Amino acid sequence: MIKGFKEFILRGNVIDLAVAVVIGAAFTAVVNAIVSSVITPLISVFYKPAENGEVGPSITGIYGQEVVFPLPALLSAIISFFAVAIVVYLVFVYPMNRWKAIAAARAGVNQPAADEPKLPTEQELLVQIRDLLERQNKL
Repeated sequence: MIKGFKEFILRGNVIDLAVAVVIGAAFTAVVNAIVSSVITPLISVFYKPAENGEVGPSITGIYGQEVVFPLPALLSAIISFFAVAIVVYLVFVYPMNRWKAIAAARAGVNQPAADEPKLPTEQELLVQIRDLLERQNKL
C-alpha cells in the first residue's frame, strides 16, 4: 500500500497539480491587488461611483432605481484567470511537455527505424491505383 502511494505521488501529475494550486492561490492574491490598485482606479476615471460604492456603467431600472454593472469585479476575474493560466502553462505545462519530448527522444520512441521503408504519400498511392486500373481495363 505504501509503495503504491509512493508511485502515485511521484508520478508527476499529482505534484504538478499540487504546486499549480498553491502557486495559483498565491498568484491570485497578487492579481487581485493589481486589479484593485490599478484597474479599478482607471475605471473610476470614466465612471462615477454609485451610492453603494460600486464603479461601472449604470442605467436606470424599470422602477427608477440605479443599476450598476460592476466592471472591476468582472475584469478582476478575467485578468486573474488568464494570468494564472499563463503562469501555470509557462511554469508547469510547457517545461513538462519539453521534458517528456526529450525523454521520448532519448528512448527512441519517435525515431523511425533505419531499415523501415518510407511509406508512399497519398498522391503516390493514387497514381499507383490509376495505373493499375488502366492496365486492368486494357486486358
